[in-house]
Amino acid sequence: MIVDISHENVDRPFEYRIPGSLEDKVHVGSSVVVPFGKGSTRRQGYVIEIVAEPEFDPSRIKDILEPASEDVPIDSVMIRLAWWMKNTYGSTMISALKTVLPSRTKKKSLEKKVIHRLVDGKAISEALFEAGRKHQKAKVRVLQELVTEENLPYELVKEKLHVTQNTLSSLERQGLITIDVTRVYRNPVKAGLQNASVRKLSDSQQHIVDQVMQDFDGGQKKTYLIHGITGSGKTEVYIELVAECLKRGKQAIVLIPEIALTYQTVMRFYKRFGDRVSVMNSTLSPGEKYDQCERAKKGDIDIIIGPRSALFTPFPRLGLIIIDEEHEPSYKSETMPKYHARETAKELARLHGASVVLGSATPSMDSYYQAKMGQYTLFRLTERLTGNTLPRVEIADLRKELKEGNRSIFSRKLDQLMEQRLQAGEQTMLFLNRRGYAGFVSCRACGHVMKCPHCDVSLSEHMGGRLVCHYCGYEQPMVHQCPECGSKYILGFKAGTEAIEQKLHERFPSARILRMDGDTTRKKESYEAILSAFSDGQADILLGTQMIVKGHDFPNVTLVGILAADMSLFAGDYRASERTFQLLTQAAGRAGRGDIPGEVVIQTYQPDHYSIRYAASQDYEGFYEEEILYRELAHYPPAMHMLAVLVTARSEKRAQALAGELAELIKKKAEKEHISRDKLVTVGPSSAALSKLQDIYRYVIYLKSSSYDLLVMAKDAMEEYLGELALKDGQVQFDFDPMSHY
Repeated sequence: MIVDISHENVDRPFEYRIPGSLEDKVHVGSSVVVPFGKGSTRRQGYVIEIVAEPEFDPSRIKDILEPASEDVPIDSVMIRLAWWMKNTYGSTMISALKTVLPSRTKKKSLEKKVIHRLVDGKAISEALFEAGRKHQKAKVRVLQELVTEENLPYELVKEKLHVTQNTLSSLERQGLITIDVTRVYRNPVKAGLQNASVRKLSDSQQHIVDQVMQDFDGGQKKTYLIHGITGSGKTEVYIELVAECLKRGKQAIVLIPEIALTYQTVMRFYKRFGDRVSVMNSTLSPGEKYDQCERAKKGDIDIIIGPRSALFTPFPRLGLIIIDEEHEPSYKSETMPKYHARETAKELARLHGASVVLGSATPSMDSYYQAKMGQYTLFRLTERLTGNTLPRVEIADLRKELKEGNRSIFSRKLDQLMEQRLQAGEQTMLFLNRRGYAGFVSCRACGHVMKCPHCDVSLSEHMGGRLVCHYCGYEQPMVHQCPECGSKYILGFKAGTEAIEQKLHERFPSARILRMDGDTTRKKESYEAILSAFSDGQADILLGTQMIVKGHDFPNVTLVGILAADMSLFAGDYRASERTFQLLTQAAGRAGRGDIPGEVVIQTYQPDHYSIRYAASQDYEGFYEEEILYRELAHYPPAMHMLAVLVTARSEKRAQALAGELAELIKKKAEKEHISRDKLVTVGPSSAALSKLQDIYRYVIYLKSSSYDLLVMAKDAMEEYLGELALKDGQVQFDFDPMSHY
């Protein structure tokens, strides 16, 4: 049994006796109440194994008190997965169990609503024409769906079509719809959708489906990678694979990044599979999550769609896991256990005897490397089925612009194209990888940078004369004299979204501009509201940080400008080039998604950098071949595995000393096991890039090895040492193949 205490000292199984009265109520996976410790404090625990003979002195074994009230039982597969996560990623068993159990407590039932069409399609079309004539854009969005659909899920319409209750009430008063309220299982999407006609796949799409299912039927459960350019029809392949899976009585999990969880994407699955589909994501209430788990276990649904947490939906007959946009960093958890959804999906599939399908237009280096090494089966989709051509991309050299006297934020080419778009009534998206009114504030005389006293990061200048820390929220007034040398030449590096918005207003006074960054999307509804306004044509230019470049489809956008494209190259992170390539490729993909061809301008001070050149030419293979050479030379993933060990403490001396102890421990362990230095490379310890966060000091050790098992061995040795130390004045976290720089 594992007891529900998240502390390393009790992170091991304990033995308890099952009283005769509870024999039929306690089984593997049960949650029970047990007396724990000297005071026999009531604690919740999880039964992970039942044995006939005890390993400890029977006289010292306590009885289980009772089953935990209204608890959701967990099965042995999830226990085994949690144990694998604990061992593979380094965390307590309780943390791992809490990760794989989306909802452990039973919730009360809740009302759910469905929008039901009261009139025929002809009457809806007439109402649609009238709403369009009156520029009632929200009504238009709903009525367009109702032309072909008799029933629509209320929550999805509100959230993804950006429609308010007032709009729906107006349609009710017109006698066009009614909103049915039912008290059943919480279901983010209700039944009643008509099944869409099955699209005929292209030969290359059908080849993928045939190959995967042939392997599946032959008992070969593999991992597959689909490298398909934008618009090549990856989603149609996913849908057909799911359909084949369902025919065999199996269930499927479809993972997509939360930001890409668009109405259109999800509705394509609903239209094909109706009420056999549901969603699992962070917007659901605990009750909704609980009900989706119950429906999955009972077989009421066969397909779940959502971000990485949807992976832990308790399907008893899981046959297929699909991970779309598999390169996205959001598939890696940043809290303990720091698991990657891709690797965890492979283990879950192994436990169930299921297949895994990964897909991306810009696959992660890790996955493409595995495919090249023969660990994954690689498929390529190289033709766009949408009929649109990829946008024309031009690189603007800002060094040349400056030499020729252009001191503007905008290159002459981008300025000219923006003016053309405004005159033509077409839309522009401008992407900047920064936020706030300015970046760091520094003294031009002595070089002093204004930093947060709590986090050791530079403060950013905001409107209203404020200096703000983006990590902890610390604020102070703007300084007008350098605190180090007294110089008055202390200024902000003005490259933030607010500054660019101001420049846009100066250059194009009549342009309607929307800004989307971390500051304008703090409220829950603001993210959707900005996208909705832009989609409705209420703005000519959408300016924003990287949240604007992912998963959005605006047919009237014919120009994308990428400002300071090379900013992300200076992130001090070995994945910086990969992320820059992916980001630029994604941003370029936002242009020309309608009938009018698109153009992209990439502004950069590094026009010759390979990640920028290959992104401009949409050449993934060329980028991969150059980047993998760098990874191999520097011993970085995927060429070698890496373990980041983050040591934190309130005292800098303690953090430094503990990091030193752990590094020394690993060196001695390697010597004892006769592991040479080139087989297990130790880097550090050193102060982390973010050396202090909210008054906590941070030190990091990096271990590199071609053998993942050697890194796990090192992690186990450190965990054992920390357990003996009974550490109270510091913390240690493990991160395998980290996605971000410490």
